Amino acid sequence: FRVLDRYYDGEQHLEQLGLAVPEDLRQFTTIVAWPGTQVDSLAERRQVEGFLLPGANEADQDLWEIWQANDLDTESAMARIDAMVFGRGYYCVGTGENEEIPLVTVETPLQLTHEWSNRHRRVEAAARFYTDDSGPKSRRRATLYLPDKTMWLERTGRGWVEDDDPDEHGLGRVPVVPVPNRQRTHNRYGLSQMTRIIGLTDAAARALTNAQVATEVMALPQRFAAGMTSADFKDENGEDLTAWEAYFGSVWATANADARFGQFNAADLKNFTEIVSHYAQLVAGVTGLPMRYLGQLSDNPPSADGIRADESRIVKTCEAQNAAEAGALEQVMSLVDQFRYGEINPELASMETLHRNPATPTLAQAADATVKLRTERIISLRQARRDLGYSPVQIAQMEQDDADEAADPTLDLIAEKLVNAGTSGGE
Repeated sequence: FRVLDRYYDGEQHLEQLGLAVPEDLRQFTTIVAWPGTQVDSLAERRQVEGFLLPGANEADQDLWEIWQANDLDTESAMARIDAMVFGRGYYCVGTGENEEIPLVTVETPLQLTHEWSNRHRRVEAAARFYTDDSGPKSRRRATLYLPDKTMWLERTGRGWVEDDDPDEHGLGRVPVVPVPNRQRTHNRYGLSQMTRIIGLTDAAARALTNAQVATEVMALPQRFAAGMTSADFKDENGEDLTAWEAYFGSVWATANADARFGQFNAADLKNFTEIVSHYAQLVAGVTGLPMRYLGQLSDNPPSADGIRADESRIVKTCEAQNAAEAGALEQVMSLVDQFRYGEINPELASMETLHRNPATPTLAQAADATVKLRTERIISLRQARRDLGYSPVQIAQMEQDDADEAADPTLDLIAEKLVNAGTSGGE
């Protein structure tokens, strides 16, 4: 996890042919941040817009208020990034200060882990490990989450000892929900989204580091002088010239008849740019990211159709990730409902999570397509507003505005006068 975290932040340690970069060359090390670019490019396209209950035709306001009260617009984005970086993120549900609003927190897998049951397809237990620095001495502490109770423990010389009375919540399930990324049948805990490009990232970083060294050594054409004596490299006071003074100074003009001067050809650095571009193409092929996302720009700007074609794979990736995340979020909101009412509502098993469209059509294209669907009565006005990216709160306000306008006779009078003026030829 620590290694993956460094790759996401662009702070990974570069290895050269299995050996660490020598100290003298470490200042030339250049890190490529493609793993972070991949994660952020996907995360910024994914956003929850609400939760649709069975039989309802609009997002549930109560659940959305709890979502907003826990600042999950921001917190859920961090859970998505954790899932893609580490392979999983976590949500924890508990009792909040306001009994009407359960507490939902996002937890890091650097501190939290869980035990999964394939047979029951649920979390059997979870544990959070952390250091408590609130007192005069740091204490190692843990929280153990079980289906019917939550326990708090402290690490002592006798091992883990229960610190407080347990919370006998009796939920019948663990109030911890993992959000795994790239699950497999043999790995239900998830896999980092960056795994496939780490090797290519290191290869590109080595090429750029070599380019840095070559640029430092070969930035200026190397010159040579033969047949000169040490006296030719001293100033008028007999002091030795510095390297730069010797390179740019009068040493290249001398009365020494035996001196010969020459210049080596400068190194061609084009091979470095070509190999880095090759690695970028391989990363684009693995991840589906457009080449422009990896810093490889073409002479001709892409057209709107070209942009949509370039982004088709990452849009599909986001849709698949949203579908996987939806199951976890629906468990979170089911726990929220249980904390509020004290029992499991079986109808919530059919809850649907609403995500924003991860594609990037222009506003004009989206509006044109939506108007056509609305005109043919394929979709409702509310669905049209959803398709245009308006949030449930904005849609509710629009519908209230519609109702206010319909109830205001002034607007009808204005419209009638305009129609009459047009038919009579007046202004």
